Amino acid sequence: MERLGFNITHVYGLTEVYGPAVVCAWHDEWDALSDDERARLKARQGVTYPVLDGLMVGDPETLAPVPSDGTTMGEIFFRGNIVMKGYLKNPAATEEAFAGGWFRSGDLAVMHEDGYIEIKDRSKDIIISGGENISTIEVEDVLYRHPAVLEAAVVAKPDPNWGETPCAFVTLKDGARAEAADIIAFCREHMARFKAPRHVVFGPLPKTSTGKIQKFVLRERAKDAG
Repeated sequence: MERLGFNITHVYGLTEVYGPAVVCAWHDEWDALSDDERARLKARQGVTYPVLDGLMVGDPETLAPVPSDGTTMGEIFFRGNIVMKGYLKNPAATEEAFAGGWFRSGDLAVMHEDGYIEIKDRSKDIIISGGENISTIEVEDVLYRHPAVLEAAVVAKPDPNWGETPCAFVTLKDGARAEAADIIAFCREHMARFKAPRHVVFGPLPKTSTGKIQKFVLRERAKDAG
């Protein structure tokens, strides 16, 4: 994007916090880093805007902050006067969202040593395979690097041995060819083996009228995949 003349700034927020509440504030010294390193830093969601009183990545059960190690996942919590008071005429949903005194975003992230957060997945999308958490976003990022892949989405497929395993739904580029074994091998080459999809389904992805991939549809399809 920089080569095309665009300077991208990553921001993150929700309707419940009135839009962007976190920004990937750029440091001038990062300009001297390699393209790959700058891209890695820009991909993070960042730090709080001054108007937000509290931002935490914490254990959703205990609300204890996770270590700032860039590895341990937790849920993103918000606190402050830009956070909504509640959902209109839905006290049950409001109570659930604010359990523990923080607003629960439903997004899973890590906290880096420099205080920047990085989203890894939605809590409803995370795959738990053999006790290990697998980020569908991480798997999708690898799939998009495959030269034949146009679109990709990953969901959990029930598994009798592992509980869940990753199932990839892939749309190939016009004229491109690839087999499921090729896609799986590519993923295993670029990420931990246990995170790679066990099944690959080719075809168009179901979407809403605004272009959002309907993962709930894919979860149902995944049950019959393979």
